[in-house]
Amino acid sequence: MSTTIHNEAPGLAREFGWAAGPRGRVLFLIAVVFSAFQIVTAAFSPLSSVVVRGIHVGFLLLMTFALFPGFSAHRRPLPGEAWLLGSAGFLLSFYHWIFEGDLILRAGDPTQLDLVVGIVTVVLVFEAARRIMGPALPLICGAFLAYALFGNHLPGGLAHRGYAFSQVVDQMGFGTEGIYGIPTYVSSTYIFLFILFGSFLEQAGMIRLFTDFAMGTVGHTKGGPAKVSVISSGLMGTINGSGVANVVTTGQFTIPLMKRFGYRAEFAGGVEATSSMGGQIMPPVMGAVAFIMAETINVPYVEVVKAATIPALLYFASAFWMVHLEAGRMGLHGLPKSECPDAWAAVRRGWYLILPLAALVWLLFSGYTPLFSGTVGLALTAILILGVAVAARLTFTGLRFAFWIALGLASAAFFKFGVGVFFAVVGVLVLVCLFVRGGRDTLQLAVNALADGARHALPVGVACALVGVIIGVITLTGVATTFAGFIIKLGADSLFLSLLLTMLVCLMLGMGIPTIPNYIITSSLAAPALLELGVPLIVSHMFVFYFGIMADLTPPVALAAFAASPIAQASGLKIGVQAIRVAAAGFVVPYMAVYAPALMLQGGTWFDTAYIVFKAVMAIGLWGAASIGHLRARMNWPERILAATAAGFLIVALPVTDEIGFGLVAVFFAWHGWRTRKAAVAA
Repeated sequence: MSTTIHNEAPGLAREFGWAAGPRGRVLFLIAVVFSAFQIVTAAFSPLSSVVVRGIHVGFLLLMTFALFPGFSAHRRPLPGEAWLLGSAGFLLSFYHWIFEGDLILRAGDPTQLDLVVGIVTVVLVFEAARRIMGPALPLICGAFLAYALFGNHLPGGLAHRGYAFSQVVDQMGFGTEGIYGIPTYVSSTYIFLFILFGSFLEQAGMIRLFTDFAMGTVGHTKGGPAKVSVISSGLMGTINGSGVANVVTTGQFTIPLMKRFGYRAEFAGGVEATSSMGGQIMPPVMGAVAFIMAETINVPYVEVVKAATIPALLYFASAFWMVHLEAGRMGLHGLPKSECPDAWAAVRRGWYLILPLAALVWLLFSGYTPLFSGTVGLALTAILILGVAVAARLTFTGLRFAFWIALGLASAAFFKFGVGVFFAVVGVLVLVCLFVRGGRDTLQLAVNALADGARHALPVGVACALVGVIIGVITLTGVATTFAGFIIKLGADSLFLSLLLTMLVCLMLGMGIPTIPNYIITSSLAAPALLELGVPLIVSHMFVFYFGIMADLTPPVALAAFAASPIAQASGLKIGVQAIRVAAAGFVVPYMAVYAPALMLQGGTWFDTAYIVFKAVMAIGLWGAASIGHLRARMNWPERILAATAAGFLIVALPVTDEIGFGLVAVFFAWHGWRTRKAAVAA
């Protein structure tokens, strides 16, 4: 086992670390305390859920205002202005703790002080969201809030019965329906822990392990550099559910490598953006939306993972196939074998980093809750990182072996004694690291990971808090029923039109807001209607989830594409166009799952699942060939049209369409094979 820990992730310690002055040191300390608070409350539950949510939002406000201090890019903030607003938000969060019992007793009948606290907190959440992610989401949430306040004046079926101002404030600022609703609950529990989990693994060198493994396995094959991007980004998705974060980490290496070996800059950026966004649907640690979905529809998280597994594999298989075809069309080769690292040597060097991920998967599939699984996975990661530092100081091989055996037994003791044993072991290792050579550097790495996790949780947490306003308005007014009625009426004539409308809503919302609020808004409005039309519950929510992800690849506002733009030195719009080509499966698979739920393991036999997967693979292969214009050789336009038509018939779930599709597939392969053989003989 290697005893070297690699600190490769850019973190708070670098952005405003100890050398950055008093402000940087205070921010770093706040971030560490925030992470420590979340770990303790997750492991030992000393506070009620409502109090944890309140303090979680308070930390989010404090860090957001401190990190994004200006009202606009054109005005310098007044001294102390940011700290004043952030501190106000943080101190108000303790209102729920101090007056917890009183707030429960007077629920629905707020006092004047309650109203002031509620108004100020909601306003601060709106402003924090504007500073961290722009005006689009606050404007959408503001429109819903305005509907709650003034919607009774609207004409026709859009009007509601009217609600008092105090009732609206109470709904938004207190209880579990507004900014402290289910999204904030999930953010303050599952999401934060899994972000920390990924942060610890990144700091420990998981990025290097994934990249070396991908380079060693496919780097020397045709189009190897692009295949490295697909594999490394997919592997990163197992520990990091943020697509844009994947772009700016793995993309720093893969995009220049693809360009150096002949890929066009916009295609290289499109491959990285597509692969990175797939991380949000790649089990076992999917994006934050997966945890919110499990909580919203009240199913175990493992059920969401099972539903996402086959579509995620199809998504990455599509991206892999597309870059292979592009390499064939352009005549691109891989890296020399001698320049590629040894994949299995990389695994032998960093195999211990895989253990927390394997333990997490086992716990999730064994029926443990995501909260417990995430806590144990995080503690196990910390134990391994600190244990490596301690083991490095043990001189004798036998002693080192005995140390790891003892550490493994102590870690396994959580079955008998709970997570408290894990944290006791971590505490002992921390004390030992203080006195062994190199141990303090490892402790600094762990502290950096705590700060990094808090920093990465900000946009997710603030978005979850703000979209609670939308959920609060929907539950208060029942506006979802009106929208669902429209979709059901449309779907009575054509389910496809209802699906198409839902997809367009997701893509349009995604032009201005991240995946999390996009999913929450659209699933609240459209998913109940799709359920009424006979679409299984988890499939309808996954349909919305997938197109929320696709919105980050779809021009004109494609966040992942624009994140890749400065690295690729190409237009974000052109990268978005290429990303759509590479991500063809992402647009097709959700429709297939609606018409054949067996694709998401929702009903049917294993034969049904195998059949629909076979059709999907065939369709993806043909669409890829038609899009790139290459299979065994370059394809002419009639061949491309025939391939696309055959793929379309395989997808459409109507009588005899499969038979027509397979017939066209046979014609296409016969024609393409005959033409390429004839061309080869002529050459």
